[in-house]
Amino acid sequence: MTQKVWGGRFREDPDELVNRFNASIDFDRRLYAYDIEGSIAHCKMLAQQKILTEEEASRITKALGQIRREIERGELPVEAKEFEDIHGLIEKALVDKVGELGEKLHTGRSRNDQVALDMRLYVRDAIERMMNAIRAVQRAIVLSAEKNFDIMMPGYTHLQRAQPVLLAHHLLAYYEMLNRDMERFRESLVRVNILPSGSAALAGSTFNLNREMMARELGFHDISRNSMDAVSDRDFVLEFLFHASLVMMHLSRMSEELILWSSEEFGFVNIADAYCTGSSIMPQKKNPDLPELVRGKSGRIYGHLIALLTTMKGLPLSYNKDMQEDKEGLFDTVDTLEICLEVMEGLLGAITFNAERLREAAQEGFLVATDLADYLVLKGLTFRRAHEVVGRLVLFAAEQNKELRDLSLEELQKFSAQIEEDVYGWLDPASCISRRNLQGGTGPNAVRESLKKAKEELGI
Repeated sequence: MTQKVWGGRFREDPDELVNRFNASIDFDRRLYAYDIEGSIAHCKMLAQQKILTEEEASRITKALGQIRREIERGELPVEAKEFEDIHGLIEKALVDKVGELGEKLHTGRSRNDQVALDMRLYVRDAIERMMNAIRAVQRAIVLSAEKNFDIMMPGYTHLQRAQPVLLAHHLLAYYEMLNRDMERFRESLVRVNILPSGSAALAGSTFNLNREMMARELGFHDISRNSMDAVSDRDFVLEFLFHASLVMMHLSRMSEELILWSSEEFGFVNIADAYCTGSSIMPQKKNPDLPELVRGKSGRIYGHLIALLTTMKGLPLSYNKDMQEDKEGLFDTVDTLEICLEVMEGLLGAITFNAERLREAAQEGFLVATDLADYLVLKGLTFRRAHEVVGRLVLFAAEQNKELRDLSLEELQKFSAQIEEDVYGWLDPASCISRRNLQGGTGPNAVRESLKKAKEELGI
């Protein structure tokens, strides 16, 4: 039978089906370290407030430390099915060590504010880990951009070749996406770092608790201002899931490009064998399964966000058992995002770019058309008129199976008398890139400045 901390009110034990359906020990056991950390801080505060004696608090905190070490060594299994949740398991283990004294630890708190505290400690730690993992991916991006700085490629809109850009510029776009992800996680720490302890079940505690002391002990910068909100708030979990979804969206976009670029149709990159898999039937296949899995797992994390939003939207104040559904999706999101970031860091170091193929692609498809229109504007045409002229020139060149640079001066001048010999300096893709040194552009000087700033931010 599952052991309960609330059995006094009931004449009969719960049905076994109720026990199985109600229990959370199968997944909330991963909170054990945070539960013990919060309990130790609570115990020290009770002693400071003379609710426990110093000797009692010393015995309890020593026992809690032993319990943590026993769990970490596997000597105290947290898979024990007879417990409803991790809080009950730890309390029972404490009572086994110090006797009835262990039952005093719950003075002034409820499982409602206890689990709210555990979840905040867990999410705070998860945010720090995700930020470190994001930085690692950013470092891999910067190193790849620096290594391949001189490579030219076609930039795309609508998946159609648009204008020539530096590969480094393209890669650094993902650096900026991840920088925003870093900012969001960093900013969310302010909202996570609020102590809910002292809220008890929903109305606060009758004991003279020192909430500020607990906040200092646990590294929280503030305490909650409303006990009902504190025990029923899961905004910080939703915020984590949303931020994780954005990171996964960015990783998925990067993965999609690696998948496309590694195909025979593009041939822009080669992914090292160690980061690919083969086919069970087609011997020639080299499949980009890792970026495909990253792309696929984005939907999984989106699902966790939508599931918890749906759970929370209809809940009256304050705590409801529905909120137990906050944990499995969060834990899976943390695990999934962490390994996806690790995989992407390794993947970025395992690809080589086909510089010649990228350069050839940048030479084809009239990518210099915009620069030709700019040239005509400098010669006195309005941009709309220049746009029309170049459009007709592109149509003519396509019919001749030529690029714009392959047209003779005589052919070019049939479309505009303003075109002169100097036009050919505007029809070279490399020159198109070099003219775009405006801050944030794809010009070499601008990209070098972006790289320099990124390296300063990363400390490399």
